[in-house]
Amino acid sequence: MLDFERKSIVLVTCPKNFSPYLAEEMGRLGYKVRAELPAGVETKASLNDCMRLNLWVRCGHRVMYQLKRFKADTPDQMYNQVKDMVWEKILTPDSYLSVTSSVRTETVNDSRFANVKVKDAIVDRIREKTGRRPSSGPDMSGIVVFLHWKDDECTVYLDTSGVPLSRRGYRKFPAKAPLQETLAATLIRAAKWYGRGNFVSPMCGSGTLAIEAALVALNGAPGLMRDNYAFMKIPGYNPEYWDNLCIDAEDRERDSIEGKIIATDIDPEVVEAARKNARAAGVEHHIEFDVCDFRETQVPDGGGVVIMNPEYGERLGSKTKLEKIYTAIGDFLKNKCQGYKGYIFTGNLELAKFIGLKSSQRLIFYNAKIECRLLEFEIFKGSRKSRY
Repeated sequence: MLDFERKSIVLVTCPKNFSPYLAEEMGRLGYKVRAELPAGVETKASLNDCMRLNLWVRCGHRVMYQLKRFKADTPDQMYNQVKDMVWEKILTPDSYLSVTSSVRTETVNDSRFANVKVKDAIVDRIREKTGRRPSSGPDMSGIVVFLHWKDDECTVYLDTSGVPLSRRGYRKFPAKAPLQETLAATLIRAAKWYGRGNFVSPMCGSGTLAIEAALVALNGAPGLMRDNYAFMKIPGYNPEYWDNLCIDAEDRERDSIEGKIIATDIDPEVVEAARKNARAAGVEHHIEFDVCDFRETQVPDGGGVVIMNPEYGERLGSKTKLEKIYTAIGDFLKNKCQGYKGYIFTGNLELAKFIGLKSSQRLIFYNAKIECRLLEFEIFKGSRKSRY
């Protein structure tokens, strides 16, 4: 049985270029950042802390608890090191085991082979100690082990999340090419919107941006909607401790939002799907939905943030047809969003030229494998010259 209070290195993974926003978030949660990596953030924490991170992290994908770090040049060396670990404290013959990995070493050219070697090492150890072997497979419903192997450096982690944290559980009705929840939350953090003021999401699609914004504004823990974490299968897990974390999170939720959250789309079915997703997330009554062309979106007075995620011709639509839409987006920001900060998230910089506004910032993000930009536009009231 593992000691849930024992601290080790914990790696919270995230997509490439998300690390600065994840590090900021973890700092706000009270965790000291040991290292900011290209696709993750390290801290020192216990398994109890991992439970709290799974509950509260918005920008990360998985919470990994380090078990062992060692050197290995070959698969057999790696196998022997993994088999030498005290796995009987972590799983039993009745456990279900799944193994994933990230492998960049000359001796292994397929991570699936590494997965099998790790699995064999673990189940062989359990069989020698107990006479029986646990079941294993790809389903992340049991004990999840992750191997990171780069050159001759190997690190074995317990994946305490299992299913990625991006799968909050509220998106029951995805629209075409929906934004992943983690990406939406990171875009909101990059826009420096922390829950006060107005938030406008034209072209809302499945409503992910608006829902994530409402969760931020209400201080709603994104992990409350899930009940299937891998840490729940680790021997030593205390359900009462988890229940208390959830109760505390519910007590911290705010009752109202300081500002308005607006979500619009031209397709009535899409808006209805977004409304249902918001209902599943428990935030429907905090979002004002409307069916309209994005140009007709009612933008509240008082300033705030507008984030738009238009099609960019990779999976949907034609690039030539989208040129007029991007031009109209620029006109919409300029004419209807004065006093706001406007953000356009796109994977097509050629189409972005048709916006017709000079961006004050261009941040690189990845939507799956597509390199995208979050373009920031400061929309001044009156002329920029008169403002100064």
